[in-house]
Parts: sequence; C-alpha cells; structure tokens
Amino acid sequence: MIRVLNDVLQLHFVRNPGAAFSLASGSTWIFSIIAAAVVVFIAWFARRIHSFTWGLVFGLLLGGVLGNLTDRLLREPGFGVGHVVDFISTPWLLPAIYNVADMAIVSSMVIFMILTIRGIGLDGNKVVADSKTATPILKQTDAVTPDTTASDTVAPSRERPAPEAEARP
Repeated sequence: MIRVLNDVLQLHFVRNPGAAFSLASGSTWIFSIIAAAVVVFIAWFARRIHSFTWGLVFGLLLGGVLGNLTDRLLREPGFGVGHVVDFISTPWLLPAIYNVADMAIVSSMVIFMILTIRGIGLDGNKVVADSKTATPILKQTDAVTPDTTASDTVAPSRERPAPEAEARP
C-alpha cells in the first residue's frame, strides 16, 4: 500500500475475482457475459441518443464496462474468468478498493439518476407528462398554430342573445 495523501488517497493493488466488495467471486464468467451484453446494448442503443449529457452517461458506462470486461477476458486465471485489477483506496469515503472503470460506472449511474429525476429525455428536452393521461404535454414553443378550418372549431350559439338590461330613470 502506498499512501499518496495520507488517509485521503492510497494506492493498494488487489485482484478482484467478483463484483463490488468481491461478492460472488465464483461467478466471474456471469459478469463477463453481462458486461458483453451491456456493450452490445449500448452500441445498438447509441443512435437514439441526441443529447450531450445522455451521451456522457452511456459513454462513461461503456468505458467502465469495457475496462472491467477487458480485465475479465485477458487477465489470469483465464479467459472470461480473469480478475479485475483494483488499486484506488479512499478509506475516509468508502471501505473499498476500486479502479477508474468502477468510477466511470458509478459516475454514469449518478448522472443517469439526476437526468431521470429531472425528466430529461434522450433528446435533451424535459419531458412533462399530464398526470391524468400520462401523455406528453406540448410546451408553448412546441405548440402548433391552430387551423381555423378545423372541424373542432366552436360554432356560434343559435340561442337568442340575452336581453339588454333596461335603463331605469
């Protein structure tokens, strides 16, 4: 272990055979399959992204997953079951040792949650839904000019107008 900034930042080399906190270390091959599926999904899904922030989310996720998948495919003890190299320790923040790929994945999930809570769509615009019908409501800037020849225009009433009040002296 190398102390870079006392107890704030330490470098500690560890080979992690499992997921976070070395959980499920006997199922490394499952993580390899899931990571490969995530990479394929992001590659397929990428053309739907029209926002820099959502691009950042999926870019960070793709980079992190590819980093850990590379370790699982190319490191010992073998193809698909390799151990991920973790080396960053911040004991004051987390009792864990992690790597840059893990930081990218966690950062992408934090941004994902912020965008989702704020209702930002893949195109970068805020999606506002009517609570009764759950259909998007058009913003004033998105509104279409009404067509005066449309069939839904209101026809004048055929009722007799109300009599005017008589003026009393």
